[in-house]
Amino acid sequence: MKILNKIISFLKEVQLEMKKVNWPSREETIRYTLIVIGISVVVAAFLGTLDYIFTTLLNKFVL
Repeated sequence: MKILNKIISFLKEVQLEMKKVNWPSREETIRYTLIVIGISVVVAAFLGTLDYIFTTLLNKFVL
């Protein structure tokens, strides 16, 4: 019984806190998502280029 009251109290507090959250607009969410995707593509291209260069150098001089 005591644990049930704690769970109910916790869920009520969660509900109150969720009302205080400043949710981003649809446009902000889309913009931030595109920024994250763009940065991910740039980082992937950079790391892929480094991987290609180091693989080529290793095959040419070491292996």
